[in-house]
Amino acid sequence: MMIRSLSLAVLAGFALQGCMFAPGQYLDTSEIGTEGSPESSRVELIPITPKLIAQNAATHVSSSVPASLLAFKPAAYRIGANDVLYITVWDHPELTAPSGAQQQIDANGRLVRPDGTIFYPYIGQVDAAGKTIEELRSAIAERLKQYVDSPQVDLSVLRFASQKAILAGAVLKAGPMPITTSPLSVVEALGAAGIEPVNADLSGLTLTRDGHEYVLDLDTLNTSNSQLHNVFLKDGDQLYLPYNDRKKIFVMGEVLAPQAIRFKTKNMSLADVVGSVGGLNQTTSNGNALYVIRGAENIETQPAKIFQLDAESPVAFAIANRFELKPQDIVYVGPAQVTRWNRLISQLLPSATILGTGAAAGNNLSEANSR
Repeated sequence: MMIRSLSLAVLAGFALQGCMFAPGQYLDTSEIGTEGSPESSRVELIPITPKLIAQNAATHVSSSVPASLLAFKPAAYRIGANDVLYITVWDHPELTAPSGAQQQIDANGRLVRPDGTIFYPYIGQVDAAGKTIEELRSAIAERLKQYVDSPQVDLSVLRFASQKAILAGAVLKAGPMPITTSPLSVVEALGAAGIEPVNADLSGLTLTRDGHEYVLDLDTLNTSNSQLHNVFLKDGDQLYLPYNDRKKIFVMGEVLAPQAIRFKTKNMSLADVVGSVGGLNQTTSNGNALYVIRGAENIETQPAKIFQLDAESPVAFAIANRFELKPQDIVYVGPAQVTRWNRLISQLLPSATILGTGAAAGNNLSEANSR
């Protein structure tokens, strides 16, 4: 009897303090904002409401392409060192293909030397670098007149090697990309190089030109007024598409699949993130305990912000769809009190069973002694 009373007392004691000793994560916001509490100076609790969404929208600065980039318009291609030219003189195959017509076309190409010149039969050395294709064609035709009657000259570039842009980062084909007679836009360059869809941070594309860095947001291509198609590359440009491995959103608590989600674009809403982990656990989650913790990585130097959404509200999903998240945000869903109580009971039951077994053994022993 004594052991049984002891077991009931232990269970009652735990029951009275269930919330205190219940296992699992729990975010207590009761003291946030309370004067004199240590949390009041470290964090700020902000309800996520339609008013907050409207305030954020009013202060939102849309990504725009710098005017200096849009002002650049590619001019006619100018030949440079290491370009390979193919020069045709009609009715004069000995000038067009001196290696023989049976040879591949590259064998009859003429390399622009490091000093910017080429050698051509009859007329000797010709300055090529810095000239447009039309200017060099006219210069060769003019000098051939004293050797060929009314020369008909055509000229094209077999290999573009004098001008290039460099692509690096989360692309499939990193390295130099030639600038050719066809203007090369940022979008076309990335399309040719290929983007790593899982690892790329689309919001952090950086164009380095003449010592200046310009950050471009590839995600704006989804908008109707995107100007990225009008940004063209020139010789010496560097494009870097960063990886998103250092930009993550951490989803924790009572969701179906807690995980760290890579931050790919600027347009990741709270609804997107919660949906991507399967949503709230309908059995264990507290709909009034959906939090977004921002600035935790700098809490030693400046207060963090905790945004709270009442997910039980009828307009919660509309609000969550409009609340944009930032890299390093922590999304936390707290447990319902019944969840915490059930977890407590599940851990106490084995102990209660042991105590009950001990009490039964004690009763059996007492009965045996009485006999």
